[in-house]
Amino acid sequence: MNRADLSKQPEQVSAMFDDVSTKYDRMNAVLSVGNDALWRIATTRAVGPAAGERILDLAAGTGTSSAALARNGAQVVAADFSPGMIAVGRDKYADRSDIQFVEADATDLPFADEEFDATTISFGLRNVVRPKDALAEMLRVTKPGGRIVICEFSTPTLAPMRAAYNLYLERVMPLVAGVASSNAEAYTYLNDSIRAWPSQPELAAWLREAGYEHVAYRNLTGGIVALHRGLKPA
Repeated sequence: MNRADLSKQPEQVSAMFDDVSTKYDRMNAVLSVGNDALWRIATTRAVGPAAGERILDLAAGTGTSSAALARNGAQVVAADFSPGMIAVGRDKYADRSDIQFVEADATDLPFADEEFDATTISFGLRNVVRPKDALAEMLRVTKPGGRIVICEFSTPTLAPMRAAYNLYLERVMPLVAGVASSNAEAYTYLNDSIRAWPSQPELAAWLREAGYEHVAYRNLTGGIVALHRGLKPA
């Protein structure tokens, strides 16, 4: 079985997600205790897709987030580094003309400058070997005045929540993944990558460093997840 480590070598990350692609959506729902649907709703509202807009959904996986973004008439490019994820998504949404699946490296996007009204990435920036390069690429392909929205695991704000969450990551999640996942070791990487990821203020600083304006974030589920937003200068 394939498992990436915190060096996040692209080939390892891609192969790991290929392994879990067929059960990915189900595992997200199980491991998040259903909160993944609420986080997706919050992310879609933050992006605010409108009819006629062109939106890049990076690290889109099987396209569940892309379908939510396209619901109001936007055209969505669902990009992911994993061929396995892309294959599942294309099959899943074969009848949707408003979602285009593209295999893409977040640090070297195959899109023109200023092509998208908005770019978004959910639970994927953490898996990129050079996340600051990915932010720069997202800025490049976004139109002036366009928006970025990042939904990512983060740092719970209250000590009791942090303690409970750490216990869940250490004890509960490995047990559940061992029973329900096709690649339980992939979820050991998930645990490690969450712990190594920067806090909310640090990620906000990365966005400002990349060139985004009006950067802000809000916590979801007590800071287990944070929603970051910013605008490309007009």
